Amino acid sequence: MFKTLLKNTLLLNISAFLMVLILEILSVWAIKDRFDTDYLFYMHSVNFTVFIMGTIWINHFILIPYVFDKKRYLLYTLLLILIVFLGAYLKGYAKNGWYGVSKMFFFLIYTTGSGMAAYFVRRNIIFRRENEEKEKLQKEMELNYLKEQVNPHFLFNSLNSIYALSRQQSPETPEVVMQLSELMRYQLESSKKETVLLKEELEFIENYLLLEEKRLSKRCTVEFLIEGNLSGLKISPMLLITFVENAIKHGAQSTNEPSSIDISVIVKNATLYFCVKNSKPSLIPDSKRKGFGLENVKRRLQLLYPNAHALEIKDSDKFYLVNLSVDLAISN
Repeated sequence: MFKTLLKNTLLLNISAFLMVLILEILSVWAIKDRFDTDYLFYMHSVNFTVFIMGTIWINHFILIPYVFDKKRYLLYTLLLILIVFLGAYLKGYAKNGWYGVSKMFFFLIYTTGSGMAAYFVRRNIIFRRENEEKEKLQKEMELNYLKEQVNPHFLFNSLNSIYALSRQQSPETPEVVMQLSELMRYQLESSKKETVLLKEELEFIENYLLLEEKRLSKRCTVEFLIEGNLSGLKISPMLLITFVENAIKHGAQSTNEPSSIDISVIVKNATLYFCVKNSKPSLIPDSKRKGFGLENVKRRLQLLYPNAHALEIKDSDKFYLVNLSVDLAISN
């Protein structure tokens, strides 16, 4: 990284030197005949370019990093004026006296100011690029962390389901274990990907619901409706399952009363409309609704689909409703 930065800095300053040299040669080309030889003409241009660039380099590599960047603005201004004045005096006094000094002074102010403008523009571009890279890296790290949290959360809920079946000595327990292994296989494979096919994600949810239906027996009615064209659409993996888990955990699983879960998936113009509605038990503490999984998925939505999703959650006395819309066009 340092070698690349040094190389770019050298190339940029060499290019700036050559550009100033060319401009200097062109500016005095009309009086070229005043020089005895072409060599003296070109050496005059080189010397003047070195003088101009030397003033600019002193400002860029000494004054700005060691004075200006330390917020010593008054000292920086005084030193810059002093250096420009000394340069103007050395270059202009011998030929034209104080008139030459004043003329050279304002010329150096102009060239140094132009160099400063280019310097700060370039530095701002570099800083902005670095900040964007840092934000991107931070976002990737946070997303990876959030994605990793989904696995143990989902596994914990699934193992609870199997535990409940085993306590009932249900003959379906071995089959449920196999179903869980398939679900975990999909989860492990999808966790390595940025996006998965929406069709596969919905199949995963459907299989999860089938597993839960066996555990909940007949006391919970589950409806799962899908409408629209899913082909080619992709979504971040394990993004929707949290809402389904919450519907089961805080609805049917928390009571022996008859309950219901209605899930609808509608796709229109590459926008996913995902709705989960579950009945609520007669008595349930509000605190049970707050969990890690819901906060996790909210944060993932903010990071993955900024300004491209809408999440509405309604918690009434008789039901809990989640309405989520996601524009999947940005991930396809």
